[in-house]
Amino acid sequence: MTLLVVGASGHLGAEVCRQALAAGERVIGTYHRAAGAVPGVEWLPLDVRDRAAVRGLVARLRPRAVVSTAYVYGDWAVTAEGAAHVAFAAVEVGARLVHLSSDALHAGRPEPYADDEPPTPVFPYGAAKAAAETAVRLVAPAAAVVRTSLIVGDERSTQIRLCLDAIAGTGPRLFSDEVRCPVAVDDLAAAVLELVGSEYGGLLNVAGPEPVSRVEFGLLVARRYGLDPARMATTTIAAAGLVRPAEIRLDSSRAADVLKTRLRPVSEVLAPRT
Repeated sequence: MTLLVVGASGHLGAEVCRQALAAGERVIGTYHRAAGAVPGVEWLPLDVRDRAAVRGLVARLRPRAVVSTAYVYGDWAVTAEGAAHVAFAAVEVGARLVHLSSDALHAGRPEPYADDEPPTPVFPYGAAKAAAETAVRLVAPAAAVVRTSLIVGDERSTQIRLCLDAIAGTGPRLFSDEVRCPVAVDDLAAAVLELVGSEYGGLLNVAGPEPVSRVEFGLLVARRYGLDPARMATTTIAAAGLVRPAEIRLDSSRAADVLKTRLRPVSEVLAPRT
C-alpha cells in the first residue's frame, strides 16, 4: 500500500510514518518548511493552502490511503481550508481518508462528550478544527474523523516540553481548571493505522481513558523525569484572562469496541523511569 501522510514532519505524522514503514508500507510524507527525520519516508514539500498543488500531488501519487494531520495553531487557512483541500483530493482519486481532529472544538463541560456530538467551539482554534471537520465530512462522508486530545510523547514533544518549562519556572503557567484526556502518540498512531485498514466512517473519539488537569499532567511529567514540581507555575483560565474550553472529557468507549489498539491511561504512559 502507498500511504500519503500529510503533515508527516509533525509529532503524530512522524509516528504514523514510523509505524507504517515498520509494517512494510510505502510511505510518502509531506512537509511545509522542512522534511522530517524519519528514514525511509519519501519526503515531498506541500503547502496545503494551495488547492491546486494538493490536487496535483495526490493525483500524481494516487495513494491508496491518506492520513491528514496538518494544522498550524492560529492559522485558519492551514487548519480549516487545508483539510478541505486534502479531503477533496483524496476523494478524487478514491483514496481512503483518515482525518485528525481535536477535542478543542468542544466548549467544555463536566460530562464526557460522545463521538457524534456537534462542535461547539468557543475560541479560534476550536472553530478552525470544527470547520475542517465539517468540510471533510461533507466531501468525504466515508472518511474516518478522529477526535483526539493532548498527544503525549517524549521530552521533545510540545506537551511534555510545556510542562518541563513550567516545572523549571521558565515557561507558561499550567491551568488547574483545564481538563483533557491525554493519549500516547504511539497508541494514537496505531489507532490511526488501524482505521486506515478498516471501513469505519464518521466521527470517533480516540483519547486516553484518564482525564487530568494541566497541573495534574505537569505533576505526572515531574514524576516521570524525577523532577521537583515545587517551582511549577500554575493559574486558572479566568485568572489568565483567556477564553478557551475548560473541562473536555472524551468518551472513547466506541474506539475501545472497534479498535484493537489499547489506549493507555496517561499515568501509565508517564510512569517513572526505571
